[in-house]
Amino acid sequence: MLKIFNTLTREKEEFKSITPGEVNMYVCGPTVYNYIHIGNARSIVAFDTVRRYLEYLGYKVKFVSNFTDVDDKMIKEANRENITVPEVADKFIKAFFEDIDKLNVQRATVNPRATDNIEEIINFISDLVDKDYAYESDGDVFYRARKFKHYGELSDQNIDQLVQGASEHIGDAEFDKKQDPIDFALWKKAKPGEIKWNSPWGEGRPGWHIECSVMSTKYLGDTFDIHGGGQDLEFPHHENEIAQSEARTGQKFVNYWMHNGFVTVENNEKMSKSLGNFVTVHDLVKDIDPQVLRFFLSSTHYRRPLEYSKSNLQKAADNYERIKTAYNNLNFRLDGADGSVDDIKSQVDEITSKFKDAMNDDFNVQNGITEIFELVALANNYSSQDSINADSAKYILNELASLSGILGIQFSDKQDLSEEIQEMVEKRDQARADKDFATSDELRDKLKEMGVILEDTPQGTRWHIDG
Repeated sequence: MLKIFNTLTREKEEFKSITPGEVNMYVCGPTVYNYIHIGNARSIVAFDTVRRYLEYLGYKVKFVSNFTDVDDKMIKEANRENITVPEVADKFIKAFFEDIDKLNVQRATVNPRATDNIEEIINFISDLVDKDYAYESDGDVFYRARKFKHYGELSDQNIDQLVQGASEHIGDAEFDKKQDPIDFALWKKAKPGEIKWNSPWGEGRPGWHIECSVMSTKYLGDTFDIHGGGQDLEFPHHENEIAQSEARTGQKFVNYWMHNGFVTVENNEKMSKSLGNFVTVHDLVKDIDPQVLRFFLSSTHYRRPLEYSKSNLQKAADNYERIKTAYNNLNFRLDGADGSVDDIKSQVDEITSKFKDAMNDDFNVQNGITEIFELVALANNYSSQDSINADSAKYILNELASLSGILGIQFSDKQDLSEEIQEMVEKRDQARADKDFATSDELRDKLKEMGVILEDTPQGTRWHIDG
C-alpha cells in the first residue's frame, strides 16, 4: 500500500487515485531564462523517480509540467541579450530538454507554455472577477486572498502573519493599487517596451501564479491526483494556485501535495540563482557522467535536503559503479551459463518485496537503495560461482535493471566492438594463454587508448567502454 506525505495535511496518507489505474500529476517547471541548476534538477529528478515508481506499480501516468516563458526575469534577460522574450524562451527550452535527456528524465506527457495559453488565462481571470474574487486596479488585476477562507493552510500560516510580511515587501506604488497587502497579481499592466497582450483590463501579461492553475486544470481537470514542486513553492506560488483554482471551480484542486527539499551548499545554504551560488547541469555534465549526477540527485529521500559537494558526488560515482559493475559481471557470465536450477528466484523476490515496502513508504529511495545493494551482493556472489544457471542469472539481471531503472539507471546488455578491436581482444587473450605478457600488456594499453577497458576475471576477459 503506497503512502504519500501530503504537505497540506502534514501526514502520510494512503494513495488512492481518482481514476483507478491512472494518475494525473502536475509538477511546476522552470522559468526559462537560464540553464537549469542542480537545485532545479533535484526537483525534476525527484518527480521523475516518483513517476517511474508509479508506472512500476502499474499506473498509467499523465505527467504535465509547464514552462514559465514570460515574467520579469524573462524580460530582463531579453533586454540583456537584445533579443525577444520568445527567443530567450526557445533558447533555454531547447537547453532544458538537452539537459534532462542526459539525466535520463522521461519527457512530460505535456509541456505547456504560458504564452500559448493567454486566452485561457484571460478567461480564468475574468471568471474570478465575475465571482468577486478579483478586482481591476489601474490596469492590474489582483486576487482577494482574504476572501478565500483556506488561504495559508498549505504553508501553515495565518492571515495576520501574511499581512505583516506582505506589508514589509511591497513598494508604495503596488501598495496603493491593492485593497489588501496580501492580495496578489493575476494580470500585470504592461510597461513601455514590454511584451504584452490585449485584455479586458488593457494591455498586459499574466502574473506568475495564474498560469499553473490554468494549465494544470486544462490538461488534468478541476481536481487531480498529485501536484509537486520545490519546497520554496509552498508559499506563495502553490498557496495562490489553490486559492484561485478552488475559487473558480468550487472543487478541491489537488488531492496530494508533494514538495522536495532544497539542494544545499557550503554552510547549509540553499542553492539558487538569486544567491549566485548555483552550478548548472549544462556545465556539470561536461565534467562528470550524467548518470552519476542522476544517481546523486535521486539517491536521497525527496523531502530531505541534499548537500552538494565533490565528496558526495564521488560517493554517488562509487555506488553507481558498484551497481553497474555487478550487472555487467553477471551479464558477462551468461554466455557460458549451464548450471542446474537453483533457489535464486525466491531470494530475488524477497529483496524486491523489501524494496517495494521502502518505496511504498512515501518513496523512501534511501531504504530502497539498500535493497538494490542487497541485489548487487547477490549478483556478485552468483557471478563468482563456477557454474550458474542462465534463467537464474537473467532473473537477477532483469530485477536489478527494473529496480535500478526507477532511479533512472540504464544498463546496456551488449556493446558493439569493431572487428579491429574484437581481433585485438582475442589476440591479447591468446598472448596471456601463451604467457607472452609483453604482448598482452601492449595490447591492453592500446585498447585503453581506444577507450576499451579490460577486466580479467576467473571466468574470462570482460570489457567495457570507459565512461
